[in-house]
Amino acid sequence: MTHRDNFFLELCYHVLRFVLGPLVRLIWIKEITGLHHIPPEGSVIVAFNHQSYFDFICFVAICPRHVHYLSAEKFFTNPFWHPIMKITGQIRVERRTPDKRILHETIHSHLDQGKAVGIFPEGTRSPHQDKMLEAFSGVARYAFHKKVPVVPVGIKGAYEVMSRFDKKPKFKKNIEINIGPPIDFSSYQYAKMNKKSFKILTNKIMVKISELSGKSYPYKLYPPWPKK
Repeated sequence: MTHRDNFFLELCYHVLRFVLGPLVRLIWIKEITGLHHIPPEGSVIVAFNHQSYFDFICFVAICPRHVHYLSAEKFFTNPFWHPIMKITGQIRVERRTPDKRILHETIHSHLDQGKAVGIFPEGTRSPHQDKMLEAFSGVARYAFHKKVPVVPVGIKGAYEVMSRFDKKPKFKKNIEINIGPPIDFSSYQYAKMNKKSFKILTNKIMVKISELSGKSYPYKLYPPWPKK
């Protein structure tokens, strides 16, 4: 992607945020805490719980940085969402394709360029009001291999505004966004990593998101292992 392309995407993103942000904040966002935990620049992964389309919409409205979200392929073929996905530089995820090399390369490239990447580790919207789905370990793998921090974000109230079972949003101001301190995995860089190890790191992220969102994460937590 050229410098000109980057400039165009940044411009579109911030125009969209400038136009829609105040309206979204006025109607739906009740409270924001920890916004200072978002690094003003440099590579970072932002990880959220996921219960509603409003998770993405509300964070765009309040975050000062341009975040490139992993978004399902269906948004890139939907007439309404497609132009928004393209002009704001979101990252397409082909969920039914077993070969994820292009996705991994795209995420690594974004992080190498000092961008912020947004990931919903659950992979899809949870159908449960008070419980998260079990997370995929990709978020921990990207953070570990690219040596970047993960900022955990807990979102409350988005399910009540528009769950995956709703056709339209409810117009009331009750979404809370709580942003925690960055989680750094640099102390694990000399650990021998395998599938279980990445699950442990993923659990560290999800437990913090659970605390921030007030949603339970009822999946097995493995004990820590030696760091070196």
